[in-house]
Amino acid sequence: MDSILSQTEQRLRELGPAVFDLDGLLEALGQLTDCRGERGRRYELAPLLLLIVLAKLSGEDTPSGIADWIAERTSILRQGLKLTWPRMPHQNTFRRILAFVLEPDELDRVVSLHLTGLPGVGKSRLITFDGKTVRGTISDSKPRGQHLLCAYLSEEGIVLGQVAVDTKENEIVAAPSLLGAIDLRDKIVIGDAMHSQRELSKQIARAEGDFIWLIKENQPSVREEIEFLFAPPTPTPLGNYLPDDFTVYKQTEKGHGRLERRKIIVSSELKDYTRWPFLEQVFRLERERTNLKTGKIEREVVYGLTSLSREEASAKELFGYVRAYWGIENGLHLRRDVTFREDRTRQTRGDQGRVMASLNNLVIGLLRYAGFTNLARTRRLCNSIFNHPNYLAIGPTLT
Repeated sequence: MDSILSQTEQRLRELGPAVFDLDGLLEALGQLTDCRGERGRRYELAPLLLLIVLAKLSGEDTPSGIADWIAERTSILRQGLKLTWPRMPHQNTFRRILAFVLEPDELDRVVSLHLTGLPGVGKSRLITFDGKTVRGTISDSKPRGQHLLCAYLSEEGIVLGQVAVDTKENEIVAAPSLLGAIDLRDKIVIGDAMHSQRELSKQIARAEGDFIWLIKENQPSVREEIEFLFAPPTPTPLGNYLPDDFTVYKQTEKGHGRLERRKIIVSSELKDYTRWPFLEQVFRLERERTNLKTGKIEREVVYGLTSLSREEASAKELFGYVRAYWGIENGLHLRRDVTFREDRTRQTRGDQGRVMASLNNLVIGLLRYAGFTNLARTRRLCNSIFNHPNYLAIGPTLT
């Protein structure tokens, strides 16, 4: 890990922002519709957004912090980006741009198209599917805040798509349109119990993809069938047990003051019995955590089903996919909350909260694509080296 980190740091020191393809990013941002009138355009939209991205790459997350970072580097940015602006924008300009100038759906499409268009992106198979409320958008007029549903390549750190939904419950309504905009061929979509829907399963399978769903009380009949299948066996009148096709994978890990044991049991016996479209296998995942200091034990059982056959996914592989599903929490949502301070930043005006979330997706994708995993440290590193005009020279004059 240290050698990989040092290699990526060295690459960043040698190439500076060029490692993030600012030329291509500026071109992509130039496709966005500017909702301002002609008389209100003192600064062009694409260069403004590029400055915001540079500031966010360097650790700034609020409009005031972004404006201060840019103002402190006025001469460097003018020279490196060939800006002809008489002065840099005020923080209120950035607030208005974020809140009222961009069309959020269009921004999400441009961000996803830019990231997925980078060379080599999209080789991984697993698409994690989950929603998040941007808590910084909660206000008296919007007590539930802005809720966003994302499709995410967790292994690569790339957001394939994002849509806004009215409430968490309405993710079911938004999910088909989000997945319908993504090429699902040879991909595996995994989501929690809310998304375990028959019609969505049909949509994914017909798009030549596969699905893995966690099953809870919202699908009572299927849950009951899976629970019954994995219940402790009862002997026949002769004292024997009926044969089964169960396969098992176990894993034990020790660290952070606890011992964790996990076991997945997989079966294809319900394939032609349960009325779930394209069903191939079902599974039971058991997790046991022991606090090594107190001795307290926590147990959890999760059930699920998948369209992947035994030949396509063994018990070990299914276990890996389910574990990777939680990567959207640690790899995307937790980073946006903690590293990018998304929930702690007040963003209640217009579309500011959603636009900032989209830009966070963009910056996370750029950093992950460049090979970085410790994003907080990388942002500090960017801030320390983005102070030379040679690092920022990217092409034509931005007027």
